[in-house]
Amino acid sequence: MRVGACAGVSLLALASAAAAQDHSHHGQHTAAPAEAPHASHAMTSPYGPWPMNRDASGTSWQPDSGEHAGIHTVRGDWTVMTHALLNLTYDTQSGPRGGDKTFASGMLMTTARRDFDDGSTLNLRAMLSPDPLMGKSGYPLLLAAGETANGVDPLVDRQHPHDFFMELSASYSKRLSDKDSVYGYIGLPGEPAFGPPAFMHRMSAMDSPEAPITHHWLDSTHIVFGVTTLGWAHDRFKIETSAFKGREPDEERWGIDEPKLDSWSVRASWNPSSDWALQASYADVSAPEQLEPDEDETKWSASVLHTRRLGETGWWSSTLAWGRKTNSHDESKDGWLLESALHPNDRWTVFARAERIETDELVPGDHGGHGPLYTVGKASVGAVRDWRIAPRVRFGLGALYAMNRVPDALEPIYGGDPDGGMVFMRLKID
Repeated sequence: MRVGACAGVSLLALASAAAAQDHSHHGQHTAAPAEAPHASHAMTSPYGPWPMNRDASGTSWQPDSGEHAGIHTVRGDWTVMTHALLNLTYDTQSGPRGGDKTFASGMLMTTARRDFDDGSTLNLRAMLSPDPLMGKSGYPLLLAAGETANGVDPLVDRQHPHDFFMELSASYSKRLSDKDSVYGYIGLPGEPAFGPPAFMHRMSAMDSPEAPITHHWLDSTHIVFGVTTLGWAHDRFKIETSAFKGREPDEERWGIDEPKLDSWSVRASWNPSSDWALQASYADVSAPEQLEPDEDETKWSASVLHTRRLGETGWWSSTLAWGRKTNSHDESKDGWLLESALHPNDRWTVFARAERIETDELVPGDHGGHGPLYTVGKASVGAVRDWRIAPRVRFGLGALYAMNRVPDALEPIYGGDPDGGMVFMRLKID
């Protein structure tokens, strides 16, 4: 709990600094003007000669029209960017498998960047999360499955908490020309080159406090304890490959797992214009599940992200994504996701998501492990209203409603087609 308390103190300190940022400057601490919320448009990526707005989680890309929010400061030769999001959510899920819970989630992320005269860049990133405070069993989320709370039983109809250390990474890039660069990325933990940006970093998803049930098809590798990535980018095209630890994080959410590079992935990304980002990726994953250590997995992913600017502060962002998991017995399961968020002004954001997955984790098998394969679906819609309480601090209130669809064989244990909802408040510092 001492670590969690430190995270809370850090958020409060960051809020105080953000509120005072436009009123004082001391020594080498030079702040970006608050009246330029999209100043990152003028900055280039730490990975190469493209706009920083193209960068999302790990080394993934989003459309150039996206946002890359943060408080920018200069400390000597280093440029530091920090932002934070803290949600306090009440969750209720209906039916025999549902439940209620109030929990905190979010992240505090800081990056420190140094550019050298030879065109190379060193970038350090740390991202922390209050998720472990919700307990090892996470929060109720119907149709979600994956990982374990106690090392013995799988989590079913619940979303697992993320580790306190969501990312501790370093990257080094070298510009070869005005359009070309190469880079290396290491993380403990970090995100390998697979899938679209992680859901908490996608503009179409980041305003919802609810994790997608397609998480383990598309982006569950965004926290792995041991990852190395090498990439080459030319203008709007990029190809990269990673070696990483296939095992998902264990149930001890406060520490750092032992690194191991036993899996690999490759991803090709293309941004044909400022409003679009496409990727296709493949991963060969060694023993991802702690409870089934003899089962390996291959994964495919493809996604299309679209973001369009609306006026001075507005935007509309959408994601269409597909993922496939194939186990050691050549059994494949597909997952589909379509989500969208509309942010017409600085006050309102409306978001919606529809998903469909093929899963064998909802009912245990006769001798333990995975059971029968079912196709289930989910749709949710919500909104959040923000108030700016300081130049770089926003407070928001929001809610969402979700509908779940299960086949006839599952209706007796789910009580038909159950629903769920969340109400939440949030603090956003950017």
